[in-house]
Amino acid sequence: MSALFEMQGITKEYRGVPVVKNVDFTLLEGEVHALLGENGAGKSTLSKIMGGVVQPTAGAMLFDGRPASFPTPAIARRNGVAMVFQETTLVPSMTVAQNLYLGDERLLSRLRGVYISAQQFLQSLNFHVDPTATVASLGAAKKQMVEIARAVRQKAKIIIFDEPTAALTPEEKHHFFALVERLKSRGVSIVFISHAIEEALAIADRITILRDGEHIATDAAGAFDRDKIIRAMVGRSLSGELYTHRGQEQVRSPGRRLLSVQDLTMGNAVRNNSFSVYEGQITGLFGLVGSGRSETARIVAGIIKRDFFHGGEVRFEERSVRYGTPASAVSDGIVYVTEDRKQEGFFETMSIGDNLYAGLLAKNLNSGGALVNMAEMRALADSWTRTLNIRATHKNARAVELSGGNQQKLVIGKALLQKPKLVIFDEPTRGVDVGAIGEIHNFINRLADDGLAVIMISSYLPEIVNLSDRILVFRQGRVVEEFTPGDATEERIMYAAVH
Repeated sequence: MSALFEMQGITKEYRGVPVVKNVDFTLLEGEVHALLGENGAGKSTLSKIMGGVVQPTAGAMLFDGRPASFPTPAIARRNGVAMVFQETTLVPSMTVAQNLYLGDERLLSRLRGVYISAQQFLQSLNFHVDPTATVASLGAAKKQMVEIARAVRQKAKIIIFDEPTAALTPEEKHHFFALVERLKSRGVSIVFISHAIEEALAIADRITILRDGEHIATDAAGAFDRDKIIRAMVGRSLSGELYTHRGQEQVRSPGRRLLSVQDLTMGNAVRNNSFSVYEGQITGLFGLVGSGRSETARIVAGIIKRDFFHGGEVRFEERSVRYGTPASAVSDGIVYVTEDRKQEGFFETMSIGDNLYAGLLAKNLNSGGALVNMAEMRALADSWTRTLNIRATHKNARAVELSGGNQQKLVIGKALLQKPKLVIFDEPTRGVDVGAIGEIHNFINRLADDGLAVIMISSYLPEIVNLSDRILVFRQGRVVEEFTPGDATEERIMYAAVH
């Protein structure tokens, strides 16, 4: 295969600090090339240079052997380079079909015809998404499907997928991998950025690994295994540290019952759901997309409302509660760490310190005090940056300049500043590298060790099995089975989730 796209000596600096340093990268025609590395390694920056989102400080690019420069994403798309971002770039107020055809509208087109065309195209990709639905009404998985479909529809020569499977179920991942094979057979070149090392080994023809903005290795996928990739990514082996099966002797004993949910109901998403959560334990919630896990947690946290009549009861500290807003839940000691950090987790143009202090102000608003103390804000920023090991290029870095894992740590810090009694983590390690995963897991474990009640929602079975003291399996809007780590296996949990 011949080289379709080449990057030579690419460097990108922000305020004089390099995030990508003299990197060479070659993409062959019709290959799947996985780009791996920890958060902050430079993967997304390198791909954004390819897609015209950011401009390199130094270096050159060749496309089909000719010098190339993409000042904007639109110019990159016109030249045949499409990008599916980790955080979606869809217009929330528009329908799925309108987003698919955005920028490619005809002067006179009937909306009904657009919907029919979009429906047929989505079905051809095995993506079950309603083309008439507004993007704002979709969950993370279906938004990701629309992003992928939009990139495929542009008939690009190169498609860059940044964490495309993070929000997908196993069945949806299967359809996505089949789609990648079809694209590859047509000669389309794929850049696949993922923290799922097993997926990269399974789907990629070649793998490139970055560390701290520098090129570490490029070779055929068959030359790597999981441990070799991790050593190249982080400089040491982590295979024995992540996702080891816990025995019954390692399970924390429950403290007092903090949360009790009885017959909770919200439309068709949550149906007569009942369970309890205890202090000093991590309660893991597992279920496929649409099982009602996140909706249940969001009702508890006051983000969405249960049915007014026959909606069931939520008891917190043995007191019946019905939160109309998240602020009321925060005031009582319940915080929710969202799965969609970009849209709901932080203010991207504000600094790390400003974002952390916003969490404290949100707590104080409920007690009548919200005066900004600059000295306190700087002290909090320094303290929590060290506690959570938030890595940034400089002290006043904005949230948008952080890597995905460091953004997730920022969201967690902002929530914990509110001094909660119950912390709900919704997909806490989605789009996070292996190094940061270990740090976040350790932090979640410390919260339970300190006596807090923790709910952890995850679609990744090894994470659920490894961290949870109790595992509640959701199906069709309610808990259908409970496991302890001693009797839980991935097969038994998945069987309960689908049958």
